[in-house]
Amino acid sequence: MNKPEKEFLDYLKYVRNCSSLTVKSYQEDIDKFFAFLLKEGINMDEVDPIVIRNFFTMEMTSGVSKRSCKRRLTALKQFYKFLYKQKLIEEDPFLFIDSPKVEKKFPRVLYKEQIEEILKENHKRTDELAIRDQAILSLLYYCGLRASELCGINVQDVYLKQRLVKVYGKGRKERIVPFSEQCKSDLENYLKLCRPKLLGRSPIVELKDGQKLIFNNKGQPLTVRGLEYILDSIEKKTETFVNLHPHILRHSFATHLLENGADLRVIQELLGHESINATQIYTHVTEEAMQEAYSSYHPRAHKK
Repeated sequence: MNKPEKEFLDYLKYVRNCSSLTVKSYQEDIDKFFAFLLKEGINMDEVDPIVIRNFFTMEMTSGVSKRSCKRRLTALKQFYKFLYKQKLIEEDPFLFIDSPKVEKKFPRVLYKEQIEEILKENHKRTDELAIRDQAILSLLYYCGLRASELCGINVQDVYLKQRLVKVYGKGRKERIVPFSEQCKSDLENYLKLCRPKLLGRSPIVELKDGQKLIFNNKGQPLTVRGLEYILDSIEKKTETFVNLHPHILRHSFATHLLENGADLRVIQELLGHESINATQIYTHVTEEAMQEAYSSYHPRAHKK
């Protein structure tokens, strides 16, 4: 890693407050571009639009998707913008480079009946982790949290009496999210009956880790990968196979709010979206669901 790249990654981490996963993703994209420049014998400050075009042509002909190319271009645009502001290059070659158009994929959501079925079947479990898993499902669905946000919650961030939870989103931006009476009940059960047992399983827990809300079965703070594993195990234990994933519950949360008349700006705040454009995708989801319902249930929808 060269010095300008390290300075840029430090800028992302310490100034922009980007997550470690985002920083790693940017680093991989930049390293891939630098490997191409090295192979072609081109210096970092010799890049021009032709070099950029050749790089992405090579990427797409080797099977890299347009979506991945768009993400890589975003990383390189940010990197060269940083170089230009730091006066490490005289011109920004990415300034007028447009991103490739990609087909917009709408998020997959679960029906309300599917959510109810998952919560009901998980509640029937009698194993020792059932109470924790019920709290996880409630937080993801009733609060619409990202996986990383759930893993980052501390005990002191939960206000049971007020039914509020403080979460830290992208860029460590703080927001307060309300939750339901059912979620409150599930959290109370977890805090009283399960969390102390899980915390006691780890002989060495750092003070900051000991404040985390959710733990794995070894008494360690929950990770995003661990959360995905838990959701997968919930499906197997309840025999409700819907390809459960943290973001599916988040998408379902937003879609169900919109279907019941919630204002789009309110949903934007609850989700922690910086731009309303990111939230508007759920209007397309509900339109799609409406069209599907019409086609399925209108008596003359399929008659010529």
